[in-house]
Amino acid sequence: MTIWHPFTQHGIAGDAVHIERAEGSYLYTKDGRKIIDAISSWWVNTHGHCHPKIVRAVQAQASKLEQVIFAGFTHERAEQLAGKLQKLTGQDHVFFSDSGSTAVEVALKMAIGYWKHTDKPRSRIVALEGGYHGDTFGAMSAGGRSVYNDLYEPYLFDVEHLPFDDMVNGFEKILQNGDVAALIVEPLVQGASGMKMYSAETLKKLSDLCKKHDVFLIADEVMTGFGRTGTMFACEQANVKPDIICLSKGLTGGFLPMGATLCSDKIFQAFYSKDRSKMFFHSSSYTGNSLACAAALASLKIWESEPVLERIQAISKSHKIAAAKFLQRPDVSDVRYLGTVLAIDVKTNNDGYLSDLAPKLYAAFMAQDILLRPIGNTVYILPPYCIKTEELEQIYDCIGRTLDQIRDEGQQRAA
Repeated sequence: MTIWHPFTQHGIAGDAVHIERAEGSYLYTKDGRKIIDAISSWWVNTHGHCHPKIVRAVQAQASKLEQVIFAGFTHERAEQLAGKLQKLTGQDHVFFSDSGSTAVEVALKMAIGYWKHTDKPRSRIVALEGGYHGDTFGAMSAGGRSVYNDLYEPYLFDVEHLPFDDMVNGFEKILQNGDVAALIVEPLVQGASGMKMYSAETLKKLSDLCKKHDVFLIADEVMTGFGRTGTMFACEQANVKPDIICLSKGLTGGFLPMGATLCSDKIFQAFYSKDRSKMFFHSSSYTGNSLACAAALASLKIWESEPVLERIQAISKSHKIAAAKFLQRPDVSDVRYLGTVLAIDVKTNNDGYLSDLAPKLYAAFMAQDILLRPIGNTVYILPPYCIKTEELEQIYDCIGRTLDQIRDEGQQRAA
């Protein structure tokens, strides 16, 4: 083995599953298995694997322009995509990067740089307890302190984290001391902490406090964007317009890596100068990659030409019915859903990301040809929008059978 896989303990993990091709909701293995991708391959795939419209767009672009330096150069696909994103979000400027983590890094640097360039001494970043914004150092600093970043704690910059169950009061207390540059949140759903959800009303109150105290609101819509919560962006449900928005994952329909950070003109103007030292010092080699831009444009066209929202609503309806059934189980402590996300907390004496239950659940699901990757004791479903109702039923049934099996094994051991 030569590949070091992400979030994988190779000391105990089995061989990686070799995927040969994919189509729609399915992954096809080299040895002939057909696996339902119930988590959109880490939340990136929106319309289904190998959607022909995106395939054709990438193929056409590859024959024309694959990549060009983006400092001092531009190209048609990037200009078109920036315009589309501007209209969708109401933001003024788009900075392209190559992942969700880098989109967050860019957002933090924009916010901090603004206050520095305008000679207003603000440097404190505030975030939510349990948040996850990526694995680069700025993103880790903004994220909640956990097993994800314990090893690197001494190297992270200080960020104040609001208690998840009392965000508004916690933020009001922090604001009393002033000096807050920005608040960064995953709107409505905290993904990696176990699909924890909070209300649109709470998000609106946080936004109002930001406006009242002249604090930038950074919305990390990397996971929640492009329909995951039932609307194009989660912030829409709270009627909130952030100062900065971070996008990735579903941006290209799951085809190619890409990040985008969108901001207001107010922020852009703080860097606009004849002084070269005030330029925005950030880049990645593949910024504005033309193939990724072509994929993103094709994905957005699918939103315009196909009934994507209706598909999302159908998934949400199925989740609602399934949630009521799972909540009746004595081995389930909580169930929640929003848009295409359904999360089920399984009762255990060992919760958290390193729960012994997670690998058991994962193995049992994979044995039934369903890709579900539990976060600790939380089983979540986050499928591509093309998934059929009967395929969702297969996923629900798989979870039910697996929980029955674990319950029965526990009873046998107790006996």
